Amino acid sequence: MTGVGMEQPGALKKTLGPLMLWGLGVGYVISGMYFGWNLGLPEGGPYGMLVASLVVTLMYMAFVFSYAELACAIPRAGGAFVYARRSLGPELGFLAGAAQLVEFVFAPPAIAAAIGAYFAIFLPSVNPTLIAVVAYLLFTGMNIWGVKLSAIFELGITILAVAELLIFAGVTLPSFSLEAFTADPLPNGWGGVFAALPFAIWFYLAIEGVANVAEEARNPQKDIAWGFGSAMLTLVALATLTFYGAVGVDGWRSIVYQAGSTETSDSPLPLALGHVVGTGHLLYHLLITIGLFGLIASFHGIILVAGRATFEFGRVGYAPRFLGKTLKGRQTPAAALVVNMCVGTVALLTGRTGEIITIAVFGALTLYVVAMVSFFRLRQKEPDLVRPFRTPLYPWVPGVALVLSAVCLVAMTVYNPLLAAIYAGLLVLGYLWFYTLVPKAVREQNFGLDVEEGGGE
Repeated sequence: MTGVGMEQPGALKKTLGPLMLWGLGVGYVISGMYFGWNLGLPEGGPYGMLVASLVVTLMYMAFVFSYAELACAIPRAGGAFVYARRSLGPELGFLAGAAQLVEFVFAPPAIAAAIGAYFAIFLPSVNPTLIAVVAYLLFTGMNIWGVKLSAIFELGITILAVAELLIFAGVTLPSFSLEAFTADPLPNGWGGVFAALPFAIWFYLAIEGVANVAEEARNPQKDIAWGFGSAMLTLVALATLTFYGAVGVDGWRSIVYQAGSTETSDSPLPLALGHVVGTGHLLYHLLITIGLFGLIASFHGIILVAGRATFEFGRVGYAPRFLGKTLKGRQTPAAALVVNMCVGTVALLTGRTGEIITIAVFGALTLYVVAMVSFFRLRQKEPDLVRPFRTPLYPWVPGVALVLSAVCLVAMTVYNPLLAAIYAGLLVLGYLWFYTLVPKAVREQNFGLDVEEGGGE
């Protein structure tokens, strides 16, 4: 696999325009509207989940408008890893990169499980896990084939998924009941807000992946900020409509548990719609069909961005070098994509969707904290760095992102100590690799990150 049919690092194609960047930004995240967030309702109820979602929305708004500055100034596939390595040094750079890999490699298995659950509605005789594994093979192959094809496909299914969420809101919101929405509003008291945070984060998890395709944008200095901003505003609107539309039909329990079952569901929107139009209605089947597109959009999109994150680690020598090479002719990080698929499949086979989501969120929050520290450090260390986009209301906006990310990370650790320990163990293993198998000369090299990159082409 090492070197066969592969080109040397640095050959990612520049094919992405503003519309495709919007499609990627929304596509990475949109599955979070279709499943996952409902698992926060047993923890916080509708009130606790609402408060958690408002806090998380503010955090992401602040983070996105800060992160866009970094992505426009330093358009590299490594994203947060590159920014932290340049501003904070190799040790914290490795932390940002490792956290990013945990997020992007562990999010797809959770989505794959939901794809299997949605397919099982149509094909109950087929094993959902088998469907999920087949999806991994199919969409990893598509990403290996080419980024332009991947981005066009992503844009198309993202538009369909957005349209379906708007249809869902149009059908369910007229049936909204305040009595249903406020039933058992705080099953675990206000402390449930903290336990609900990882599932509120699922509404927006992975939007930061726009930064990881900056190297493949035709005009990253202008288009990345537009892609970030337009995608974030779209997602806030969709999350609001979906939350109220789903919970307000028949209460939160009916979209967490199927009738007669105590097992949590990975398909809350069909459960909500079934109470409005019935399970035999055309709209019900339409939601399930197009709802799959929403899951596929995020699954496919995060596979794409995870490949770029792993590729960057291999390109600079922090991971095996073969991961940092591109496929000859295709100019895609094939080896990185295949390795990510193998790790994700192992996680998928555990069958623990909620736990996988939480571990991915631990990675994301670590990334956000380190990225915002990098933001402030770069403003201080390199005031003359060309910044095509500058964060508004500095230092308040990045300050809010940093504080809220840190609060969420601490809260998640307190409420999920075992999973926090597992996540910490993954980071410890990463650092053992870093200090024992990565040569000191490689750890300390700057690999071209100490030169200005924001000037454009």
